[in-house]
Amino acid sequence: MEPVAAVHADWVGEALGIELTRTSSLPLARRLYRALRSWVQSGRLASGCRLPSSRRLARELGVGRNSVLDAIDQLVAEGFLEPRPGAGTFVADLPFGRIEAPAEEASGGGAPRAALSPRGERLLRFSAASGGHHEAFPPGVPALDRFPRELWERLLRRHQRRAPDAWLDYRTQGGVTALREVLCDYLRLSRSVRCRPEQVLVVQGAQQGFELIARMLADAGDTVWMEEPGYGGAQACFDASGLALVPVPVDGEGLDPARVPSGHAAPRLIYVTPSHQYPSGVTMSLARRLALLEAAETHGAWIVEDDYDSEFRYDQRPIAALQGLSESARVIYVGTLSKVLYPGLRLGYLVLPESLVEPFRRANARLHREGQYAVQAALGEFIAAGHFSRHVRRMRDCYRRRQALLRRVLAPAVARGLELSQGQAGMHLVAWLGDRALEAELVARGAAAGVTLSPLSGFYLEAPGRPGLVLGYAGTRDDEIRRAGRWLAETWLALVEERAAATNVPG
Repeated sequence: MEPVAAVHADWVGEALGIELTRTSSLPLARRLYRALRSWVQSGRLASGCRLPSSRRLARELGVGRNSVLDAIDQLVAEGFLEPRPGAGTFVADLPFGRIEAPAEEASGGGAPRAALSPRGERLLRFSAASGGHHEAFPPGVPALDRFPRELWERLLRRHQRRAPDAWLDYRTQGGVTALREVLCDYLRLSRSVRCRPEQVLVVQGAQQGFELIARMLADAGDTVWMEEPGYGGAQACFDASGLALVPVPVDGEGLDPARVPSGHAAPRLIYVTPSHQYPSGVTMSLARRLALLEAAETHGAWIVEDDYDSEFRYDQRPIAALQGLSESARVIYVGTLSKVLYPGLRLGYLVLPESLVEPFRRANARLHREGQYAVQAALGEFIAAGHFSRHVRRMRDCYRRRQALLRRVLAPAVARGLELSQGQAGMHLVAWLGDRALEAELVARGAAAGVTLSPLSGFYLEAPGRPGLVLGYAGTRDDEIRRAGRWLAETWLALVEERAAATNVPG
């Protein structure tokens, strides 16, 4: 349990007030004594923490001052508290957390095991346990060391100082107008998205956008087509909303509507990453895009277009968004700034068809509340002043170079048969492997060596899934790419040689 710092002594009265609401036959003074003594012994009240005055405690608790004094006097007499003339009453300097609580305070069998709902248990299957951050090779992490922090902090300070009082209140506008305007201009020019500023809804990241889409456009049990393999964040959001996830195979042209498994209801939602499929990296062909739009129209479904890192293309021109091809407006475009700027920003946006703007804006304000208006305003200026486009260009060059470096250090393994994805865009490569056992062994050895190796098979909804490794290079510094890349190449080569030796042993 975390100790309460002295500066937080104002909270003691509130905490005691909660304690006194518990049913007990003990006298009030005794209950106060027991609560304070237990908190001191457990370290919840740290040595040196000053207690509120007896008059203040009595007033906040709505009890007689004598009851408070009786409890404090007893604790002073026992050495748990010490009065300091002219300063107040403080927790004595005792060994933190070493004194056991009184036997009468002991709980019988410890904390009960948390009983999660079936939906909660399913959600955990999409949520890998945290094993600590490794610089190489977590996918989806941008180059945080290259973000212009000083510039950004100046913009933030200026907009926080100038923030009108209205921005401190509950807001229902869908985001700061200036930000929606510059996002609209950016999307129309760079991604061929059809939109007006009013159609842009600012949300707290793409994940919140997926959740809002699921709540507003589908009911529990409705079908959503998902790319197979696909993005675990979207899988988790739609599954947690109670939707039936139907995996649709991805090949060299992207999701194939002709290969939807039979026996499922028509989709209500279709989730795709057409510009740069996650995690395979393929770009959806125009023929597939048109077929997907036709399928959505036939089934009355909504396409959720996740355009998560389209800014980073290296060997070809940017591909126009799927949304720009749709005259019938059955596409919801989802954008995020986590990959371009930094994940902690927690800002994303939806581009909604006209008919959905008002209901989505109202629902978002009701469910999630709008916030960070000063941050949104700073971001609007960051984009309008050209800082955003310059940062994107710098990151594009950085990521192109880091990908090339990763390929060089993996070259000895590639020469012996390790296959890498093309890497024409994005922030990661896929290393294709021959079987699940090799994948599992590399992941386990990587964890021991401080190297994050994300198993490709984990991106599949249905087992077994194709084995491989998803290698994020964007957020990995050059020296770490060299170290971890050499380790991976050497480990892969050693495992392959071990297997070859084992198969050649005479029987």
